[in-house]
Amino acid sequence: MLSQIDWWNRVSRSKPLATIPTSSSISHISAMAGNASVMRRLYLSFYNWIVFIGWVQVSWSMILALLENGYEAVYAAVEQHLLFAQTAAIMEILHSIVGLVRSPVSSTIPQITGRLFMIWGILWSFPETHTHIFVTSLLISWCITEVTRYCFYGMKESFGFTPSWLLWLRYSTFIVCLPVGTVSEVGLVYIVLPFMKASGKYCLRMPNKWNFSSNYFYASIFFMVLYAPVYPRLFRYLIAQRKKALAKAKTTYNYTQELSTLISARGYSSGCYRFLSK
Repeated sequence: MLSQIDWWNRVSRSKPLATIPTSSSISHISAMAGNASVMRRLYLSFYNWIVFIGWVQVSWSMILALLENGYEAVYAAVEQHLLFAQTAAIMEILHSIVGLVRSPVSSTIPQITGRLFMIWGILWSFPETHTHIFVTSLLISWCITEVTRYCFYGMKESFGFTPSWLLWLRYSTFIVCLPVGTVSEVGLVYIVLPFMKASGKYCLRMPNKWNFSSNYFYASIFFMVLYAPVYPRLFRYLIAQRKKALAKAKTTYNYTQELSTLISARGYSSGCYRFLSK
């Protein structure tokens, strides 16, 4: 019969005991997680402020062009800034996929691809659209939305808070800007269809070595028709996000007010207030 010592030696040799995490290893893991969080915030701050500056340049160039030469000169004045600011939004799809932000991929991809189609597939590809008033209405709606949005997220990532007025603008401007932008986009695609069909641009004819054909004219019509099911779903999603964000902000404000009243009434110190409000 094995003694207790022999039994313990055999067990310890055959199956190592589980390692209990030490305080130093826990601290190391916490430090790594903290560094990753800091790097994420630094990157997102940099990204949002850079794109914010891009949209401010688009807005300023558009205003100057409108005042000096009218809406016909708007696109020529903003083209370079617009292509940069909107193309940079491709990164937002990647941000959503890898989890840097909480925006769902299912809503991010349609918005970004739709914008890219408009600036590269319509405006940049067909100069016939450049002097149309729909370009101005489109850019006004985009600029209001994007300047507000990137400023909001830039402040949130950089400073950890946003003013209440900016929060309201972030979740309210789409109520007007989204319908105006949608009508402008559909209008521009419709206007360019005759030029698209006549030029045959971006069409792949048979026969070819890939044994595949595509017609940009019909693809654009499909894109235009796609607004019918996509727009209501996107609008409902944004309305739900608005209600959620504003309700959360109101709850936080009410809690802070109640806490401030309680502290004032009982005479707690400012240090206690900071601790309780966390």
